[in-house]
Amino acid sequence: MDDLLREFLTESQENLLRLENEIVLLEQSPDDRDLLGSIFRSMHTIKGTCGFLGLERLESVAHAAENVLGSLRDGTLSISDAMVSDILASIDVIREILDGLEETQEEPLGDDTDLIDRLDAWLGNDGGPNSDAELDALFATAQRAVPSSEVAPHPAAEPEASAEAETATDADTAPAPTATAGPDVSDEVAAMMAEADRLIAEQKAARAATEQAEA
Repeated sequence: MDDLLREFLTESQENLLRLENEIVLLEQSPDDRDLLGSIFRSMHTIKGTCGFLGLERLESVAHAAENVLGSLRDGTLSISDAMVSDILASIDVIREILDGLEETQEEPLGDDTDLIDRLDAWLGNDGGPNSDAELDALFATAQRAVPSSEVAPHPAAEPEASAEAETATDADTAPAPTATAGPDVSDEVAAMMAEADRLIAEQKAARAATEQAEA
């Protein structure tokens, strides 16, 4: 084993141990910015050396986890039990890869697509409580409960341009419907629609914050 790989393995195992201990503390103090910064740096250190050693699998997993930790550190994501579970899963995979490197001096094979997809999903809220899928389901429920004329299309959807729309006269063009239920809609449906509007606004704000942080 060459000296660079040996040094990398020793340093990475130490960082993993620190990560596990600090994540336990993070569950008790989720708003501790110093702790979040330390966790991010430990993962960043592991990822940073992978490129020099050509460890593509390890770099991919560490990079996905690092992105989530960076968003937590910057305050654009809020920690949850499911998110912690995914981060700990990434640590387990990293340890498995490091153990394989120590035994054979080669990166072990493995498919981490599912784990990386779960980690990436947190950055777009696709795996969180404000997901597009859940918003779609919420609006579908509302539309089934009331006449279609009383419920607007999903506000997150982009309107599609058509030839008829481009050539329509002002007299033929009706005002766009709103997402507000009519007076005969039940309180439950109206509440669902209001909640959907709120979730969409939160989702857009979170995405804007993430894009600003990345910029």
